[in-house]
Amino acid sequence: MLEKTLDVKLKRILADRSNSDFILADAKDADMAFGLAAPGLSPEHHSGEAKFKSLDEYRRQIREIIAQGLVDIVLMSAGTNDILTLRERLFDNSPITPAIRANDATDIWLAGAGGVYSSEPSRPFRTASLDYAMCGKAECSPAERKRGADLGLYSITFNNNLERDYESLIAYKEFRREADSKGFRHFLEVFSPNAPGAPIADVSKFVNDHIVRALAGVAGGERPVFLKIPYFGPSAMESLVSYDSSLVVGILGGSAGTAFDAFFQLWEAKKYGARVALYGRKINAAEHQLSFVKILRSVADGHLAPEEAVRAYHGELQKLRITPKRSLKEDLERTSQTDHYAGGGGAKINSASNKTQNNDENPALRENVRRNLERLDRIFG
Repeated sequence: MLEKTLDVKLKRILADRSNSDFILADAKDADMAFGLAAPGLSPEHHSGEAKFKSLDEYRRQIREIIAQGLVDIVLMSAGTNDILTLRERLFDNSPITPAIRANDATDIWLAGAGGVYSSEPSRPFRTASLDYAMCGKAECSPAERKRGADLGLYSITFNNNLERDYESLIAYKEFRREADSKGFRHFLEVFSPNAPGAPIADVSKFVNDHIVRALAGVAGGERPVFLKIPYFGPSAMESLVSYDSSLVVGILGGSAGTAFDAFFQLWEAKKYGARVALYGRKINAAEHQLSFVKILRSVADGHLAPEEAVRAYHGELQKLRITPKRSLKEDLERTSQTDHYAGGGGAKINSASNKTQNNDENPALRENVRRNLERLDRIFG
């Protein structure tokens, strides 16, 4: 098997916190959260008609992402992992690490067809079997445990509710014990409160405090290899990153938004200490996922700034003769979904406010974008 870029980068990041390596994951586990809507809208849908892609199409897109080889992790449901990792062996000669969503707490069962689970305080639950994820059967021998995925995401939501939070911590402890005994690694996802039992004045501080408390008593192989949390902004990120140098902090992407939303969020989070990003809806909603991932990779590796990245992405779509969902001007706007941590309203925030030029008629900027597109072609082929 090829050496996995995740393992290489984690070693370098932990050895030197000034290291600029960045871990990028495609989160294709939405079938455990969104139901029939998970694969995204079908190109054949019409206004007012909710027609979605099939799970087979969703898995075809995952195969394309794996073949491209630019992300470090592909996160899947255990069912998809069984097909792509264990049966088709797609990761055997890939630098990408397969991972599963190891638990499906009630708050990830997002509302659909009248469902209300996500509006109730999160309760822990696990559908996935670690043995089936690792070797495809109920009990694995030690030699069989590397056949499938040995990495998983475990999510927890603290709600300032003693009974519910205690229940979640006990379930996480039980998971860690089993995972460590089987050589199964995990990364920890901590969401914002979904139904807080009491008002929370500062959600970012609440989440950060609960993370460090929850992990203070966790040692050795039971510790998560990295974190996945909402991006609350520079101050909250710096506070967590500077607290414990053994924690590798990553962000979740959130809603799709504009192209600038995605590229700016990644760029800024890295600037303030994040070293991982897991993008699901942002990638899945892209006009051309492979091009979007290509540009994400270039931002993560420091080759493109956010505005340049938007222009480069539109350049890729133009080369492929794909009509973008938004005009270049609209895609260069930063919307409230990335500014939510600052308490902003619903107004759009023009990217020019970030001290970048937003002028299609700027010859120097156009030339810079052209050169960067050529450089991307040389880097990625």
